[in-house]
Amino acid sequence: MVLGSFTIAEWFVLVQHELLLFAAAFFALGMIDEFALDCTYLWCRVTGRIQTERVDEAIFDDIDGLAGRAAVFIPAWQEANVLGPTLVHMLDAWPQDELTVYVGCYRNDAATMASVIAAVRGDPRVRLIVHERDGPTSKADCLNRLHAALTEDERRSGIETRMVVLHDAEDMVDPMALDLLDRALWHAHFVQLPVLALPQRHSPWIGSHYSDEFAESHGKALVVRDALGAAIPGAGVGCAVARGSLKQLAEKQGGLPFAAESLTEDYELGLKIAAAGGRGRFLRVRVADGRLIATRAFFPSRLNQSVRQKTRWMHGIALQGWDRLGWGSEPVELWMQLRDRRGPLAAILLVIAYLLFGFGAVGLVLQQLGLVELPMATPLLTALLWINFAGLSLRFLVRAAFTAREYGWRQGLLAIPRTIVSNVIAIMAGRRALLNYVGTLRGAPVIWDKTEHRDHPALLLPSKGRA
Repeated sequence: MVLGSFTIAEWFVLVQHELLLFAAAFFALGMIDEFALDCTYLWCRVTGRIQTERVDEAIFDDIDGLAGRAAVFIPAWQEANVLGPTLVHMLDAWPQDELTVYVGCYRNDAATMASVIAAVRGDPRVRLIVHERDGPTSKADCLNRLHAALTEDERRSGIETRMVVLHDAEDMVDPMALDLLDRALWHAHFVQLPVLALPQRHSPWIGSHYSDEFAESHGKALVVRDALGAAIPGAGVGCAVARGSLKQLAEKQGGLPFAAESLTEDYELGLKIAAAGGRGRFLRVRVADGRLIATRAFFPSRLNQSVRQKTRWMHGIALQGWDRLGWGSEPVELWMQLRDRRGPLAAILLVIAYLLFGFGAVGLVLQQLGLVELPMATPLLTALLWINFAGLSLRFLVRAAFTAREYGWRQGLLAIPRTIVSNVIAIMAGRRALLNYVGTLRGAPVIWDKTEHRDHPALLLPSKGRA
């Protein structure tokens, strides 16, 4: 068949070449961006702007309690499987009397409420807050309910809380984390600790690919942001905000510090505090034996759950962020926001890249059949392909190195093939995020599309109170 002066086979080759040029150009931009971040990280390491502090646990033992009252917010919807171990471990790891844990449940979730009552064993430091609405609403709405309970407690007691710490129902806290956050808030308004997504034996590909992503993101990207003085986004867990900053944010938003219409209210929290003039910090600190003071958790181990979670992240950060937060005026802030919001474009490019593998195989078959003559690569395309090859090789090496630093060389090697898993999930999440975003533009409500959690790392500990 002939279309115009071209046959279908010739059109196929032409489209393949143009797609290859388009994808190679944008992938090259992405590789240059990552290389710039790598170079910035190395420069900051060499100049001493990036250092992983080492502390002796005995230093915290000498501290007589916290500098003020601390409130931990844990929103929960259908978390009966993991919330109990989280609370048992947290209350054991953090024995401070100044601590109050606010657990938000819904009136139509009796199983989760029962797990809280059974786990706390009458510990007066835990407050079970039952939402007056049926769940799920949104995570931010549940957090706002906890904030209202905290405000009421402060009014009754006449004592204001010094800091608010955010955690999820499946988290395993570090014994030193609360003291570290308490100390850090003397010099900052918002503090984020690293998150370690633990590898999972029963899910070495889907569940464990989070280990690679967080090892690099919380070992390099956020470290660079902190070194350059950029705003630190919240991860939703292992982060603390000064009570005064949270109160100021609430006053600006009609008494609700957390944006109920946002899917990533935790990400926005750190950026809003920075926009209001507050200082954010990302802290990587190890104890004397090398353990990183971080929040540890198992992430989704099933494909559909992982896609749902990353859909929420991509929708909230990359798509809602354009409307809700705008763009920064400072070059460093603009660079970081572009990196945060590239997810949908990256998903599209990944689809094109994988399609091109198939097109390439078809093109070779057509050439062998004598139907077409594949064109020679232009100098521009050749240069772009070499940049992509070098950049991809470097990406594999860097990701493997950061993963190996936290989990050993075996996990570091597995991080290379797991990149394919990460890409496939990103493609699936990108499609869903775009559809969901269009739905919200048409008036669809924001609901808590949470992921299911079944396992908890604290159950694997040989003894209590140590991560």
